[in-house]
Amino acid sequence: MKINHAGLALIKHFEGLRLIAYQDLVGVWTIGYGHTGADVRAGLRITDAEAEQLLLGDLARFEAGVANAVKVPLNPNQFAALVSFSYNLGLGSLQQSTLLRLLNRGDYAGAAEQFPRWNRAGGNAVAGLTRRRLEEQKLFRTPASD
Repeated sequence: MKINHAGLALIKHFEGLRLIAYQDLVGVWTIGYGHTGADVRAGLRITDAEAEQLLLGDLARFEAGVANAVKVPLNPNQFAALVSFSYNLGLGSLQQSTLLRLLNRGDYAGAAEQFPRWNRAGGNAVAGLTRRRLEEQKLFRTPASD
């Protein structure tokens, strides 16, 4: 399964596009649409096209991670919400979450209720993360239109 347009737009909106490397709220070097890794360092500059390629490459890993972690059927919006969640927080956070445990038991409503709990960075609630989790929750609850 691949992330849908709504999920991609959500990620791009909340990550924002930065063409010069910067340190995020917890000090991780980041560039493009939230790309991190050993290749990101102070002074790095990329183009719009490179940012798009980095995002698509990163998403493939998160799509596979979500697909492997979730044992129940998902509609495209549920999948996209979980990819966005994992892209922002890491696959380990999803894998160890109550959200995933509830979801894999078939408790979709209970899983949806877990999104807002993940709004902290460095131990503090962050308004932008609160907004993102609510948008992911909304997407997760949105029936597929296909």
